Amino acid sequence: MKKFSLFFKAFLGLTTAVIFISAKPLNEDPPTKNETILRTVGMMLEQGHYSPKKIDDNFSKEIFAEYLKRLDPSKRILLEKDISKLRKHETMIDDEIHGASLEFFNSSEEIYKNRITEAEEIYKQYIDKPFEFTKDESFELDPDKVGFASNESERKDRWRKYLKLQTLERYNDLQEQQEKNKEKKDFVAKSDQELEKEARAKVKKAMDRYFDRLRNQFDENQRFAMFVGAITNEMDPHTDFFPPVEKRSFDEKLSGRFFGIGALLQQDDDKIKIKSVTTGGPAWKSGEIQANDYIIKVTQANGETEELTGLTTTDAVKFIRGAEGSEVKVTVQKPDGSLKTVSMIRAELKLDETFARSVIINSGKYKIGLIDLPAFYADFQRPQAARCSQDVAKEVTRLKAEGVDGIILDIRDNGGGSLQEVVNMVGLFIKTGPVVQIRDRAGRPSQMGDNDPSVLYDGPLVVMVNERSASASEIFASAIQDYKRGIVVGSSSTFGKGTVQRAFPLGGNGTGSGAGDLGAVHLTLQKYYRVNGGATQLKGVESDIVLTGVYEAYKIREKDDKNALVWDEMPKATYQTWTNAPDLTALQQKSKERLGTNDVFTQIKDNTNILADNRKTARSLELKNYKVQLKEIKDISAKVRELTQTKDDLSVANLSSDLEGINSDSLKKDRNDFWLKYLKKDVYLNETINVMNDAIQQKGMALKN
Repeated sequence: MKKFSLFFKAFLGLTTAVIFISAKPLNEDPPTKNETILRTVGMMLEQGHYSPKKIDDNFSKEIFAEYLKRLDPSKRILLEKDISKLRKHETMIDDEIHGASLEFFNSSEEIYKNRITEAEEIYKQYIDKPFEFTKDESFELDPDKVGFASNESERKDRWRKYLKLQTLERYNDLQEQQEKNKEKKDFVAKSDQELEKEARAKVKKAMDRYFDRLRNQFDENQRFAMFVGAITNEMDPHTDFFPPVEKRSFDEKLSGRFFGIGALLQQDDDKIKIKSVTTGGPAWKSGEIQANDYIIKVTQANGETEELTGLTTTDAVKFIRGAEGSEVKVTVQKPDGSLKTVSMIRAELKLDETFARSVIINSGKYKIGLIDLPAFYADFQRPQAARCSQDVAKEVTRLKAEGVDGIILDIRDNGGGSLQEVVNMVGLFIKTGPVVQIRDRAGRPSQMGDNDPSVLYDGPLVVMVNERSASASEIFASAIQDYKRGIVVGSSSTFGKGTVQRAFPLGGNGTGSGAGDLGAVHLTLQKYYRVNGGATQLKGVESDIVLTGVYEAYKIREKDDKNALVWDEMPKATYQTWTNAPDLTALQQKSKERLGTNDVFTQIKDNTNILADNRKTARSLELKNYKVQLKEIKDISAKVRELTQTKDDLSVANLSSDLEGINSDSLKKDRNDFWLKYLKKDVYLNETINVMNDAIQQKGMALKN
């Protein structure tokens, strides 16, 4: 019988553990490439993951369900009898991971290929015939509310309704465009029949591309990578498998593909989904585009429009990219179902918006400094490169020179970064002590802390967070909170990612990072803990003063993922809390009294709950009712945007020493003006300023530096 082995290095804390893994396949034949990948990944998970689940029959059942869900997320391809046929493999996947021949995936391949061909024929039967939008029927948007089609008739009807909804959306859009353009010169009205035909042609084009992708690009290798990804994600959401397809490392994918508007895209069935928005890029600057939006279409400056439904991400970015300085209009579908068209100027990412920067706020009572920190950045390969702790120190020094009475540090939407920079930055505001605790798979604890007794700033400090403040941001906020050094203001809790990953290649010589001959696994190795002993994992950091965030209802945090690692504790570290700690109870009471006379955050909560629920609502396929549903969504979305903006502008201004540099570059000035405009209308900043005013007034807090 054949043997195969993997030799890789796992860096756990400060210790390097060399692990030799050997397995003996259960079948006599040499393992295929896919079998080798599966077994190797399985052993990495079992022997290297921080908290591995037992790979047994129960694990197998979870993978069985999850893979089929990923393979056919809309439940328009497979039939219930296909699932029943495959169910004999339901408890066998764990055996395949441990060396048995690969049968479940291979069996699903044969069925899936046949069903794709059938589904394409079904689609073609309906798309060439006009749809009428007068019948009172609906299409269920939430696939979790429906099972796989029980028979061919049900699958056909599901396709009919889906295509009808796609056509209805475009038909309504064309009607609205025609209404807007009717006063323009040379306007030629089209009949409803012509508009329906045009809408259906758009859907046909999108569906042709969709099935072309399924046939020619979404091949066996991609589906197998999806299968292995379901296995790694079952351990935890951040343990991932990356195949060596179209890239040699994950970082290359991040750096090259999405130049243009600054958004990381991912395939989601027949749609293009925004996975994340790059700080400082055009999408981020627009304030209208967020993660989990779908890009529906792209319009160039010359008016040419391309629908992205059915395209791959690689093809989609061909329309999103363009010459620097050129205009592009992107129409996105929000998580609540509403559509928003956003005009942007394509640009290369400007570093000045990814680095720390500050402004002065006149609260009417005090002079307050605000430092915006989009990420905990550092480049340790280049000693002269920017590091956030050094940049924040410079901003603090400049604000002190301006005579500010307090400093607000804004880390909303800050997804993390360098842990060492977090430690260095906390050290600017405390004397000495631990900042973060770390525990590895073996339970070995370690600490990172500040050993410099000097304090750069000892005045009133407020940290702004939201539900997208993650990882390193949560370490910073928790340390400030545990030391009672300042007040954390924002959403009920931050994101809740308290785990550490490292990339391990599969195949090749087993050293280095990135993808090997067979791909790479990003493996969770450690967990972060606060100095008070509690994990940042799952719970995140609970704000001292809660201001309901606009994304809270959308279930985007770590705790909303069923595979997230648990919250736990380790022994409390030894540390000394801040001598002039703010009276938190008094600050909370004053904020509560203010918000009691202004229910803006209650209204934000109520309206975003409605929008979140709307994602799971069936859409009417009758034109009149559809328009009513769409108007309700648009009205509520507009209401939320209105609620997040103050009626009167806040007094926010650049530091005088920054003005010359800002005004010397028209693009930089435009970006700066946009940032100031956003801050001046920010309802969250408004209440944070009120909290800072209260903190400054407290005895022992109004210190001049």
